[in-house]
Amino acid sequence: MKRFTVVTVVLLLTFSAFALAQDVKHEITVQGTGFISKETTNNGLINDPTNSAGFVIGYRYNLNRWFGFEGDFDYFRTSQKCQGIGTPASVKTNGYAGTGSLVVKIPVSSYVRPYALVGGGGIVFDPRDNSSFSSQARGTLVYGGGADIPLTKAGSDNWLKHVSLRTEYRGFVYKVPDFGRSALNVNKFTHTAVPSVGLVWSF
Repeated sequence: MKRFTVVTVVLLLTFSAFALAQDVKHEITVQGTGFISKETTNNGLINDPTNSAGFVIGYRYNLNRWFGFEGDFDYFRTSQKCQGIGTPASVKTNGYAGTGSLVVKIPVSSYVRPYALVGGGGIVFDPRDNSSFSSQARGTLVYGGGADIPLTKAGSDNWLKHVSLRTEYRGFVYKVPDFGRSALNVNKFTHTAVPSVGLVWSF
């Protein structure tokens, strides 16, 4: 048992030293996104937002080849449709999401670089074309994963060596917005799928 413990500690120290020895890199990404929200039902109310497209701008700071921290800003437009008690309502909104995530990278290949992420942040639903509703912020859990695919082979000596294609999936979990109206208060958490594709510049 002691021998196993010593071997484990040595392996962990070796792994940590190897990981920390990697170059620190910065990444900036711009991606087109989709926002696909599920229908949520509770207390006789149905919230069924429209699906929409948007974009995300992100920055990632890589601690080493295994771990990094990422901050993202998302923008999208959608309509929060609610049916049930009273008159059906449809609130057109601009959506803004700011999130921060821990990124775990899986360095299995120089051609495809997969990763997973988990974090949190907030989403602001800002009504447009309707001054009778106020903006509302919701906290959100974010999780997901993706992969970066370099546009050139390793060792290439041109500007494209800093650029990769990124494909990604994130999920947002948050409470359904009600804009302070009891008639729209579904009082339940919902989920939005956010697939995206775009480019990453590393430096």
